[in-house]
Amino acid sequence: MQDFVEQYINGQVSALRSIKKEEVEKIISLFRKALDEDRQIFVCGNGGSAANASHFITDLGKGSSDKTYRRFRCQSLNDNVAWMTALGNDYDYSEVFSRQLMNLARRHDILMVMSVSGSSPNLVKAVEWAKSNGIVTIALLGGKKGTLAGIADHILVIDDLHYGRVEDAHMGICHMIAYAFMEIEALQKPTKV
Repeated sequence: MQDFVEQYINGQVSALRSIKKEEVEKIISLFRKALDEDRQIFVCGNGGSAANASHFITDLGKGSSDKTYRRFRCQSLNDNVAWMTALGNDYDYSEVFSRQLMNLARRHDILMVMSVSGSSPNLVKAVEWAKSNGIVTIALLGGKKGTLAGIADHILVIDDLHYGRVEDAHMGICHMIAYAFMEIEALQKPTKV
């Protein structure tokens, strides 16, 4: 058992070390721009990534917003179960995120998706719809990269195929973003014009 735990920890450290710091910086800059321009930020995923999306929006909407000069307008597309089930039932499960964006998203908003496989049909459709409507797209992915790697505006790949390690690393990235706004004073004030 100790060997398993040691190997798992070593694998997790390796997954975390594969995070490209410059890509995290770019995402923080995009979120800063969204804050300055009062744009909306949408996040979504499936399974563990859905839970990560909800967790991240909680951190951004409460913790980060408590520190910044303006509150983040942000939402997890995973959190309205009634709407998701209506869309899945009446249309198709592959449209549960894109059809919410049709109601909520506006040009220059941000959509961030999290996917270990990178090819979930509902995330692919959401990114395709977003791109065709002028929304900035970000994909946090696993080592397979998948379809999303070729269509999202910004991608950040965790160099691992293990679902747990990739999802943990994605949540680490989400925490870096949220805590940047909680802990870096320059991000808490308006950008000088």
